[in-house]
Amino acid sequence: MKTLYFIRHAKSSWKHHVDDWKRPLKKRGVLDAIQVSKLLAKTCIKPQVIISSDAVRACSTARYFKDAFALKNDAFILNPQLYDFSGQQVLKLIKELKNTLDYVMLCGHNHAFTSIVNSLGSITINNVPTCGFVAITFEVNKWSAITTGTTSSMIFPRDLNKYYDTKAN
Repeated sequence: MKTLYFIRHAKSSWKHHVDDWKRPLKKRGVLDAIQVSKLLAKTCIKPQVIISSDAVRACSTARYFKDAFALKNDAFILNPQLYDFSGQQVLKLIKELKNTLDYVMLCGHNHAFTSIVNSLGSITINNVPTCGFVAITFEVNKWSAITTGTTSSMIFPRDLNKYYDTKAN
């Protein structure tokens, strides 16, 4: 069995006049990443690896999950293939994962992640929100063999509003 954890990067700031790749998280994004990562570390099987887009907002988000799961540095990989908005590069990366890995967390971007969780999962999601988490389990032994799996878990920051001030910027 193989399980993919998808994390869309947390809410980023448009205040800074930087290239899209360099946009940082805003305060709300940091709060969401802290809360969602802590909850997942308590409720999910620890991923063997986190692979993140190398965009600033995505790798910043992924680091909160790395810390919450207490992953070592060699289990944290930045991959420019995940700076993808169509999903083609993400799907290629998934199909090429090492078969020794059973639990993999990916941190990346929309529209790619919403498209992929809808094509691979068993539930239709209109939009994976920023810092949204979706887990999909596949009844296969090889990543190259995945087709449709079972959407086994979803956690979105809007579901956690009791944990922090929702008016934070």
